[in-house]
Amino acid sequence: MECNRRKTQEDRMFTRTSPSTGPGSPEVTGFYEKDTGSVMYVAACPETKKAALIDIVMDFDPEAGRTRLDSAQEVLDFVKAQGLDVVWVLDTHPHADHMMASAWLKEQTGAPNAIGEKVAEIADLWRDYYNMPDAFDAKRDFDRLFADGDTFTFGNVEARVMLSPGHTLGSITYVMGDAAFVHDTFMHVDVGTSRADFPGGTTQDLWNSLQAILALPDDTRLFVGHDYPPVKDREDPAWEATVAEHRANNPHLAGKSEAEFRKLRADRDKTLPLPDRMLHALQVNLRGGRLEPLECDGNFYFKIPANKF
Repeated sequence: MECNRRKTQEDRMFTRTSPSTGPGSPEVTGFYEKDTGSVMYVAACPETKKAALIDIVMDFDPEAGRTRLDSAQEVLDFVKAQGLDVVWVLDTHPHADHMMASAWLKEQTGAPNAIGEKVAEIADLWRDYYNMPDAFDAKRDFDRLFADGDTFTFGNVEARVMLSPGHTLGSITYVMGDAAFVHDTFMHVDVGTSRADFPGGTTQDLWNSLQAILALPDDTRLFVGHDYPPVKDREDPAWEATVAEHRANNPHLAGKSEAEFRKLRADRDKTLPLPDRMLHALQVNLRGGRLEPLECDGNFYFKIPANKF
C-alpha cells in the first residue's frame, strides 16, 4: 500500500492508495482533508482508466464564511497526473460536517453527479429547519438519484448501491467489486462507528446497515468517511480495513448484541456537539454543492436558524 503526504498550502493532504486486486477490482486512492477529518476517494478501473470521485470536499472557513476549492482541485490534479477519465461524481449522503464539491466537479469534468434518492426526504426535514418551503430540488441538482439495488459501471468495474440509513435516513454505500465506500457508518476499525443522532438517523437503522455491510465477503475493503487522529497506537489517519477485520476487532461491534450497540451508540452521541459547519453545509449540500442564489448585491448569503438545536 502506497502512502505519502501531498504538499498543499497548509500541508493538509495525506493520501494512500489501495491497489486493485484483479479484474473488476478498483484501485482506490484516499485523500485526507484535515480540517473536517474527511476522506475523499478516487476509485479507478486500472484497465480503462475510467474513474469515480466519491465524497469530495468543498473547503469552508466558518469564521470567515468563505468557500474554497483547494481540496477538490488537488483531487483533479491527481486525476490528470494519473491520466484518469472521470465518469461519475458521487456522494454518499448530504454531509453535515463539510460541503460537497459535486456541482463544481460536474462542471470541471462533464461527468454526471449522483446521490441516493432519499435525499429528497432529507430535504423535506431541512426545509422546515431553515423555514425555506420552496428550497431544494434534488432532481434539478443531481443527474442520478440512486435507489437501493441500483447498479452502474465505470470501465470494467461494476458498482452496486446499498441503502445504508442510520447516520442519515438516506445514506448509501457504493459496493464496487471488492471495495465498499461505507461513509458515516463505520469509523476505522480501531475506533468504532459513526453517530446516529442527526435528524432522520436512528441507532436501530445504523445497526441494521452495519450488519448488512458485514454480510459482504470477508475480504471486501471497507473505506470509511472520516478519521480523527491521533488515536491509540497511531498518529496518521487511516480509513481502510476489511469486513473480516471489522467483524473481529471493531470495538463497537465485536461481541456486542444489538441492544449493547444501540446503548453504546446513543450514550456516545449524547456527548457530541453539532459539527461547526453543519448549519452552513446542509443548505449547500441539499443543492448538490451550490450556494444560495446570488442576491441583488451580487453576493451569496447563508441562512442560519437560531435556537433550533
